[in-house]
Amino acid sequence: MNLTIVPILSIIVWYFAIKDLSKSEHKQNIRRVIILTAAGTLLTSVLTVSLFQHLFL
Repeated sequence: MNLTIVPILSIIVWYFAIKDLSKSEHKQNIRRVIILTAAGTLLTSVLTVSLFQHLFL
């Protein structure tokens, strides 16, 4: 995956995760929250690893 797309995807995923978490508890889809949080964590980890690789090269 191109690293110029990853930050944009990360922002979008975290936006929807926060939007879903801000709903009342009865309207939250827990499965969607878990998937979005996992995807956001994965994308953020990719960005972090890429940042440290570029810093140490």
